[in-house]
Amino acid sequence: MKKVVVIGSGFGGLASAIRLRARGYDVELIEARDKLGGRAYVYQQDGFTFDAGPTVITAPFLLDEIFAAAGRKTSDYVRLVPVDPFYRIEFHNGRSFEYNGDEAETERRVAAFSPGDLEGYREMIRHTRAIFQKGFIELADRPFLRFTDMLKVAPDLVKLQSYRTVYSFVSRYVKDPLLRRVFSFHPLLVGGNPFQTTSIYALIHHLERQWGVHYAMGGTGAIVRAMGQVLEEIGGRIRLSSPVRKILLSPHNGVPRACGVELETGEHIPAEAVVSNADVANTYRKMVAPEHRRRNTDRKLERMRYSMSLFVLYFGTKRQYPDLRHHTIILSERYRELLDDIFNHKNLPPDFSIYLHRPTATDPAMAPAGCDCFYALIPVPNQQSGIDWTTEARPFRDRVMKFLNDRYLPGLLDNLATERVFTPLDFETTLDSYAGAGFSFEPLFSQSAWFRPHNESEDIRHLYFAGAGTHPGAGVPGVLSSAKIVEKLVCQNLPN
Repeated sequence: MKKVVVIGSGFGGLASAIRLRARGYDVELIEARDKLGGRAYVYQQDGFTFDAGPTVITAPFLLDEIFAAAGRKTSDYVRLVPVDPFYRIEFHNGRSFEYNGDEAETERRVAAFSPGDLEGYREMIRHTRAIFQKGFIELADRPFLRFTDMLKVAPDLVKLQSYRTVYSFVSRYVKDPLLRRVFSFHPLLVGGNPFQTTSIYALIHHLERQWGVHYAMGGTGAIVRAMGQVLEEIGGRIRLSSPVRKILLSPHNGVPRACGVELETGEHIPAEAVVSNADVANTYRKMVAPEHRRRNTDRKLERMRYSMSLFVLYFGTKRQYPDLRHHTIILSERYRELLDDIFNHKNLPPDFSIYLHRPTATDPAMAPAGCDCFYALIPVPNQQSGIDWTTEARPFRDRVMKFLNDRYLPGLLDNLATERVFTPLDFETTLDSYAGAGFSFEPLFSQSAWFRPHNESEDIRHLYFAGAGTHPGAGVPGVLSSAKIVEKLVCQNLPN
């Protein structure tokens, strides 16, 4: 069997490892931290369980495919349950809007919120269906390794008006300014600014409608644990607490070829191929010497645009808040201006928007009896801002907590049972994300498909990438799709 080393145990690494092991490769998964998961790490604290990263599961069939490849059924390992409503969006003026996968129900809510927008909404959905068919069904698991690959789909992308932004696309059909926010915020879930992200990402709303929004009982960490178990059951090996220092290279017809990895301990693990689920920019910058990188140079990587970062508050309460939904999006009065501050000016503004996750709305076991579990995620500038989070974290935390106490969680400050904070500095250090970006490269048209770092390295033979920083991009469906691409490429280039 040919040996493949997988660096990193996020969803992309686990999915790649299972797929390749199921195809007969000798697979060893190497993780720097003490537990599997990467950004889907799990913190357990004072009886509360906090998913550190992804909390929204869409397109569950992608998970089914991975388990099926290993001869298993997802339902034998983890229980996925639908979330209804998908989200509740709260506005600054006290109004709110929520929606689910029931088309008639959502149309009724649109008509009640803004009667003049119902037909425009229907027309928007018709157009997102075409974008979804091309952008997700046809292109998400297709590698873009040559510019000609991009040229082949360019006419379709132009026809779908992918040069527009998501907000511009939505605004063509929906006139109410608040509903425009409802149907354009989705790029933020994958690190994009709706005013800059290509309209291809409007497909996220249709993807939700197609397969629903789900939650894994026990948290997203339950999926990670299940995937780790399956990998070991089919003969894959997992090594934790083993940071990789560099990717080993050997010359092959004048081109460097990956032939294993060197750990921080100095140990060498030989392999015929290496798959990196680590941050793409830092894989190149830290694990491959500059003289071996003609395309992915430090200068090129530094000039690319990176997503915003995140300030995350995990906290548990001694009381429950039964009126709060599982997923709540709290939008600031400023929309475009706030995002401009975060993405372009890289300022820490006085206001903020929040994604508030309450898993105990669906799964009481995530907290002790009579308690609630929360995760407040706030988009903030990445580390290119120069913000010193060692001094800013506490006052920013206090502002967020007071806001939640005053507006949505009465008595919060008197009922805190436990809390922890994760800042852009932690993204940069603990997660080794370049510039502390929450989602790697910003999903601009100029950084998508062929323009995004490729799933197969242009510089190093037999080095492959799965995860948010490569095609098709961030988000659990995108990352799982990248693993499908890696499987195809490895099997094509290194048949067993």
